[in-house]
Amino acid sequence: MSTVALAVTDGMLHFELSVAYEVFDSAPVGVAAPWYDVSVCGSAAVQVGRFRLEPDHGLDHLRSADTVIVPAWADVDEDPPADLVDAVRAAHESGARVASLCTGAFVLAAAGLLDGRRATTHWAHTDVLAARHPEVEVDPDVLYVDNGSVLTSAGKAAALDLCLHLVRLDRGSSVANAVARRLVVPPHRAGGQAQFVAAPVPARDDHPLGDLLPWAVDRLDHPLTVEDLARQARMSSRNLGRHFRSATGTTPLQWLLTQRIRRAQELLETTDNSIETIATATGMGTATTLRRHFNRTIGVPPDTYRRTFRTASLRPGGFRSRP
Repeated sequence: MSTVALAVTDGMLHFELSVAYEVFDSAPVGVAAPWYDVSVCGSAAVQVGRFRLEPDHGLDHLRSADTVIVPAWADVDEDPPADLVDAVRAAHESGARVASLCTGAFVLAAAGLLDGRRATTHWAHTDVLAARHPEVEVDPDVLYVDNGSVLTSAGKAAALDLCLHLVRLDRGSSVANAVARRLVVPPHRAGGQAQFVAAPVPARDDHPLGDLLPWAVDRLDHPLTVEDLARQARMSSRNLGRHFRSATGTTPLQWLLTQRIRRAQELLETTDNSIETIATATGMGTATTLRRHFNRTIGVPPDTYRRTFRTASLRPGGFRSRP
């Protein structure tokens, strides 16, 4: 997989394009040549965010590449250009490995490359991808999906995860680790997008759950039940369930669990509290229960999450950095 072609067009996002170029264009120090031969392919000069880019080749050059990478597509409400979709499809039919970064998955889906396959994209757009392309099995929780000849990544930084994964497949773990060290990033991140998704809450002040949800969030250390919530909201449990499903897309108990997990994340990031103390503060009861729910929801154990996200802690005299 020595030749890499980056497929570009107006409306692409520069971050993901830059990530791919940075990974594949320069070999890390100490890695023997040859490295990847990278080209930028587009039908004409393109506007990528605030930058104007002159491609090396036209889109027809994608068919001669071993790997084709489609960066993020800025406006998922617009159909990607037909010439880009056709060129990506033709490249795959010619034997190229095709990978999308972030919302580049919408280009692959339009080309039919994700039909019957598992795929992902930025968590904020997974519902849109699933609704627009019901033949695609959209997984909103993972950082990337490898189907062999077709790969997709989640949003933004997950583009780097997928690019490092491609290097690992092509050149082995030691070379991928060397690239990661050059970029000062972990060679492999545990968990998935669930670590980064904000919990849904109703936006309107006059919503039937508008007063209930803040009340519940203030009492996460209590063993709240559906009946407790319904009593506070002055409605039946069945009516409460309907409002929850409409407002949050989930059940009252699942929403409560999500809030407990979010509180646990906050405490892991900002305090030195033990897992047992955090379990009590979040209404989980025991450290075992917290670890089970946290690992199942976030994809990593609480201790791993703390090591990843804890960047500073308050100490007398100010903040002390942490690894």
